[in-house]
Amino acid sequence: MVLTNKEKLVAVIANGVSVFSLLQEREELPKNTTMYDFVLKVIPEDLKPELSVELIDEVFQYVTSAHSS
Repeated sequence: MVLTNKEKLVAVIANGVSVFSLLQEREELPKNTTMYDFVLKVIPEDLKPELSVELIDEVFQYVTSAHSS
């Protein structure tokens, strides 16, 4: 099975959110780095055309709710 670009994008966003949270917890991020800034830096260029703030928000909400259950 080959992943679609949207599936790849969701995986990269979820990973970016998780890494961001971990680095934030450890206080290893530069000051004023937002989750959006961090996620935008880890998204491969070929997937950026399909990226939206709404998708980042949706993945973030899912990841945080899944980890808090």
